Amino acid sequence: MSEILKFGHRGAKGYVTENTLASIQKAMDLGVDGIEIDVHVCKTGELIVFHDFTLDRITNGTGEIGKFSLSEIKQLKVEKLYSIPTLTEVLDVINNTIIINIELKGENTAKPTCAIIQDYIETKNWTMDNFIVSSFQEKELVDVFNHNPKIPLGVLTKASVNQALVLAKKINAKAIHPNLALLSKDNVKQAQEAGYKVNVWTVNTKQAIERMKRYNVDAIISDFPDRL
Repeated sequence: MSEILKFGHRGAKGYVTENTLASIQKAMDLGVDGIEIDVHVCKTGELIVFHDFTLDRITNGTGEIGKFSLSEIKQLKVEKLYSIPTLTEVLDVINNTIIINIELKGENTAKPTCAIIQDYIETKNWTMDNFIVSSFQEKELVDVFNHNPKIPLGVLTKASVNQALVLAKKINAKAIHPNLALLSKDNVKQAQEAGYKVNVWTVNTKQAIERMKRYNVDAIISDFPDRL
């Protein structure tokens, strides 16, 4: 049985507010192999690390994140305590020590993500092995593939493992990222025999973690990475 990689979901979401630098640092302190974060493009073009399309759930702002400039976003507080980070701020905290799974949430996130990845490889000695770019959005994944086919891709799905495999083949993805509820021992094996890694989300309970380990998935993404 191969070693199953431990990924923190939006940092260490179960302990510190999601997608904040503090949450990412907490995940690293817990000894993760990687973290998963989400990105949107803001009004001024920067990549912002934030899950929702609107600010309302966890910040003191309201409205669509894509309609705010970086300076406006930096004035907001997440749960009265944290700032919303940029992708480059997150990469600088990680400092080439673990894998980062960048989920493309918003539209038009593919090309600026590719540019940042290339910059960190060329100027900061990162390698492609440090990155996974994933998305539910086929268009964004295709855009990454067309822009730089060397970037490792993960096809996110909460609907169908088979559909994810079809897209994975089309864009030469390295992995599929299925929701926990979709997996059986058989379809994990099927995906792996087809040449894809299976990185499953979001796995939090002891029973679910043990089941995913029995299925021998390649990585488990959890809000509580210390449980893995």
